[in-house]
Amino acid sequence: MTLQQMEYIVAVDKYRHFVKAAESCNVTQSTLSSLIQKLEAELDLTIFDRNSHPIKPTLMGEKVILQAQVLLFHASQLKEMVLSEKQQEEGSLRMGIASTIAPYILPKLFKGLSEKHPSIQLKVEEARVSTIIQKLERAELDVALLATPLHHKDLLEIPLYQEKFVAYISPSDILHLTPEVNTEQLPTERLWVLQEAYCPNNGIFSFCNRIKGNASIYEAGSIETLVRIVDENGGYTIIPALHIPLLNDKQKERVHPISNPTPAREVSVVIRKDFVRERLLNLLAQGISEVIPEEMVNERFKKFGIKL
Repeated sequence: MTLQQMEYIVAVDKYRHFVKAAESCNVTQSTLSSLIQKLEAELDLTIFDRNSHPIKPTLMGEKVILQAQVLLFHASQLKEMVLSEKQQEEGSLRMGIASTIAPYILPKLFKGLSEKHPSIQLKVEEARVSTIIQKLERAELDVALLATPLHHKDLLEIPLYQEKFVAYISPSDILHLTPEVNTEQLPTERLWVLQEAYCPNNGIFSFCNRIKGNASIYEAGSIETLVRIVDENGGYTIIPALHIPLLNDKQKERVHPISNPTPAREVSVVIRKDFVRERLLNLLAQGISEVIPEEMVNERFKKFGIKL
C-alpha cells in the first residue's frame, strides 16, 4: 500500500474515468489501473464498480477513498512542515469562505496577495457553513473563514476580527422612524433573515428564539439579495457593517444602528488541529486583516499573529 496508490484512487474518484485520472497523474492508464488492482487485491475488496458508466466507487470504496484523502493530506502536511522550517513564503492554500463574508474580503484579498505574495496560490470555495466544515474534516480544504464559535472539537478557531451588525429598514416601515433600534425590541413579523447566518445554535440575536414562522427566511447566502428584498417588499433585515460601503447613497439612509446590546459576529480563521503551515497561514490572515478597518481586527492577532 503506497501513497501513489492513494493518489490514483482519489484521481479516479474525481474524474470517474481511468484515462483522465491517469493523465492528471502523469502516468499511463495501464500503470494506474495495475496499481489500483494491486491495492484492491491487498485489501481484498473492490474499490470501483467498473461496470458503471461513468465509473463510481463501491460503498466500501467510498470509505477507502475518504481515508486516502486524509492520508494524502497528512503527507502534504509533512512536506509543508519541512518547507515551513525554512520559512518559505510559497505554496497553495484551499480556503472555504461563508457566503455572508466573501463579498467583503475576496476582491481586495486576491489583489493584495497577488501584489505582495505572488508565490501563494489561493484557491477559494464559497459555500454553506455546513459544507465547508465537512470539507475541512475530510481535508478537502486547508483553511476557512467563518463566523465563530463553531463548537467543533476537531477544528481550531483563530479569531481575526469582530464585526457589528446594523439594521437595514425600508422607508415604508414604522421602524424607520426610530434612529437607533433596540435589540430586545426587534419585531419578527416584518423581518427578513438568513437562517444559517443569523441563527445557528440559537444565534446572537434574541429574535432567533422568537421567529417561529413570523419572519420571512431566505435560505441562501446573499446579503445583497436580502437588501433588495427589503427595498421591494418593505420590512427590515440585519446586515454586517462591512456591507454598508456597498450600498448606494439612498440605501445608506436606511441603515440604523442597533443597541442594547450591539450585536456583532466574531470572524475566525478555522483550520484542522493538525494544520502546520504557520507562515502561509499568517500571510493569509495578515492579508485578510488589511482588507478590513483596523479597529475591527482582533487585538491578540495584531500583537502576536498566529502561533501553531
